Amino acid sequence: MGIVLNKKFWKNRRVFITGHTGFKGSWLCLCLNMLGSKVTGYALEPPTKPSLYQLCGINKLVQSIIADIRNGDKLNKAIADAKPEIVIHMAAQPLVRESYKSPVETYAINIMGTVNLFEAVRRTSTVKAVINVTTDKCYENKEWLWGYRENEPLGGDDPYSSSKSCSELITAAYRNSFFNHQRFNASMLSHSAAIASARAGNVIGGGDWATDRLIPDCVRALLKDQKIVIRNPKAIRPWQHVIEPLSGYMLLAEKLYTEGPKFTGAWNFGPDDADAKPVEWVVKRLCKKWGRNAAYTVDKGRHPHEAHYLKLDCSKAKNELGWKPQWDIEKAIDSIVDWTRIYEQKGDLRHACCEQMNAYTGLR
Repeated sequence: MGIVLNKKFWKNRRVFITGHTGFKGSWLCLCLNMLGSKVTGYALEPPTKPSLYQLCGINKLVQSIIADIRNGDKLNKAIADAKPEIVIHMAAQPLVRESYKSPVETYAINIMGTVNLFEAVRRTSTVKAVINVTTDKCYENKEWLWGYRENEPLGGDDPYSSSKSCSELITAAYRNSFFNHQRFNASMLSHSAAIASARAGNVIGGGDWATDRLIPDCVRALLKDQKIVIRNPKAIRPWQHVIEPLSGYMLLAEKLYTEGPKFTGAWNFGPDDADAKPVEWVVKRLCKKWGRNAAYTVDKGRHPHEAHYLKLDCSKAKNELGWKPQWDIEKAIDSIVDWTRIYEQKGDLRHACCEQMNAYTGLR
């Protein structure tokens, strides 16, 4: 049995998701729809073509608002109208290489977007739980062989990573200043919402079409019967299927809603140590599973700096939430190939996603 989600808790629960048109957001919308939640999404148009959002008809499953997280007035109105009980903030500029090309936009979205979100939450009394989804890259990466814990120093050498560490600092500042449970009902600054942040590893899965990301780049090449080109073959990342952290977010959201102060703060959701693999290992496994003479080559050109080694310590989530990884890296890669085969054959992709979630969570 995998992670078991509380269907009774989530049924008819009002949930507001920013970034619902993205890869992770679309998977989360599908999962919440299966649980019977009433979801409102707020995001820009899908960032890629094709997109999981369009392929699965997510707009038919949720109340979808197409707008910019940088527009505080629109976000305020959207949250006020939706009257959510739970808010999950995933709207972001999520790519390291894109942050080198567009640093101002990256900081505006990832920093001021977070500020706008919390300002809107402050004005909405129905909200009981908020999760700001950041990244494992928010840590000051010293290329340690052991995983980073939630109390390690924040940092970031590139605009994306540093913007996400700033988003973490903003989350902590708002939690301490405006959502401090020690001062609940003690002053005009108080609020009943419980605030947490979630830091996941390198998320992979069917339906990711982002540029400059390993698995989408591989899938595009495989579908065209072209050789895969990789940049950093020795770089080690904490790979995990997208359902893994999403299940963690949902367990955390339920705890924030029902128990509040005990579960505020930062949380890591990453794979087991054995699944922190080099890029080249992942590509070899993907090629083997795909077959059809799939092959790869290494791009010897110069590329922007990216961390070589990064790993998370998820002891806190395992011990306090009862969350732990269910699918190893090989199972995750197998699921991506299975999903991509269905895409190639023009099959039912929403059903394919739901079947994988059923297999992971036992939602049937």
